[in-house]
Amino acid sequence: MKKKKLGLMSLILMIFTSVYGFNNIPRSYYLMGYAAIPWFVIAGILFFIPFAFMVAEFGSAFRNETGGMYSWMCKSVGPKYAFIGTFMWYTSYVLWMVNVSSGIWVPVSNLLFGMDCTSSWSFFGSEFLSGSRLLGIMAVLFFILITYFDAKGIDKISKVTSIGGTAILTINALVIIGSIAMIIARHGELLQPFEGLESLKTPLNADYRRSPLMILSFIVYALFAYGGIEAVGGLVDQTENPKKNFPKGIVSAASVIVVGYALLIMLVGSFTNYNEILGSNHITLGNVSYVIMSNFASALGKAFGASETMQLMMAHGFARIFALTMLLALLGAMFTLVYSPLKQMIDGTPAKLWPGKMGVIAEDGMPRNAMWIQCAIVSVMILLVSFGGKTMQQFFLILTAMVNVGMTIPYMFISFAFPRFKKMKNLDRGFEAYKSQASANFWGYVVTLTLLLANIFAIIQPALDGDLQTTFWSLSGPVIFGIAAWIIYTRYEKRIARGEIREEAEEASSEDVACVS
Repeated sequence: MKKKKLGLMSLILMIFTSVYGFNNIPRSYYLMGYAAIPWFVIAGILFFIPFAFMVAEFGSAFRNETGGMYSWMCKSVGPKYAFIGTFMWYTSYVLWMVNVSSGIWVPVSNLLFGMDCTSSWSFFGSEFLSGSRLLGIMAVLFFILITYFDAKGIDKISKVTSIGGTAILTINALVIIGSIAMIIARHGELLQPFEGLESLKTPLNADYRRSPLMILSFIVYALFAYGGIEAVGGLVDQTENPKKNFPKGIVSAASVIVVGYALLIMLVGSFTNYNEILGSNHITLGNVSYVIMSNFASALGKAFGASETMQLMMAHGFARIFALTMLLALLGAMFTLVYSPLKQMIDGTPAKLWPGKMGVIAEDGMPRNAMWIQCAIVSVMILLVSFGGKTMQQFFLILTAMVNVGMTIPYMFISFAFPRFKKMKNLDRGFEAYKSQASANFWGYVVTLTLLLANIFAIIQPALDGDLQTTFWSLSGPVIFGIAAWIIYTRYEKRIARGEIREEAEEASSEDVACVS
């Protein structure tokens, strides 16, 4: 039976759901206020749209390859480059696990108490085991438990928790409708005044007004908000009339996402006065989404004449609903991502490349040995970060910075490989967005340079302000894992040279072996 292909609207919706992340909105408003909006537009033009077209070309040309981005880079540049790039991509998920394992206690607190109380938690009154340190220990125990269940093959819970994704879309709709209703009820008044160009260029956060470099460092948050577009590569050949519909789909989806982010940031300002709601030292990147959503319910009640008691009840109630939604979504993602990226990376590379039994995949598809090694690495990183930070604000700032940098650096490997890919001959290119080598070179290097500069700004800016710890941890993940990838592959090359891996070496050259999925 012929498989039904995606129409234009279906394509736009699939790209939207792969990329758009609600949490990026309250975090961006907290960091920059209305001034975040121009940076989302800039990141969309210099990164999102051109990179999506690159991924689409890769996916179309290598549509019969199962190795994904590893195959793209391997055939375009070489196996060592591809392995390091793919390993860095996998690393971004390790950093995400560190972040989520620590941050998941914030929605738990909101679900139980209607607010974030994690900063006051302590182990039987111990000052030493309190705040970020206690969260770190709880995060390690949580991650060990997740790994244990996944290693047993108990991943069915991810199907149950997928309801969280639907609930988040519902919350988006509620915020849009509720905000517009409040604006109408207040006769057009925004609780955070919008003063045109001045509001778009001046951050509301005092920390971001200190230097231009601080503002430039924000672009890595905007780039991170467009993460997930590598999934677009597999959609080209599933689309009706791709030469016509795919460019339209990407531009339309990009426009919807950019406008969506900009609109929601504006609407957050319609019910959130920055200094009144977000000026407290207790606000962190870990809990700001829950604070803003709690405030949304309170402001909605106030706009329509609810008493202060009712406003408080609405605030705590909505905080609990939002917390449950996020908890379900994060649990579902965690149960899947603890093994999925690891399995994909090991499946796409030669088994003998990995030390010991790390590359062994069990009959049920679980890379158990590698999962427990991953668990040890994640646990050590959680404890180092949690016991090294001084405040909860710094703790969540470090975690967020690590994830933002870790998740955007791997894209540089793909964009830098694109001009080499464009030079390849005898490829069945079903879809081409870049018609010439010159345009491929230009946009390949523009996207790479955008990602490079954004990450440099994000990494060095904290150090210039005296926060060496955030700079160290932002840089440590990519550097440590990049070196680890280089060592693993160099060791593999030496084993081939010594004839220790004769079977693979006889079947194909080392480059061909590395590109086999």
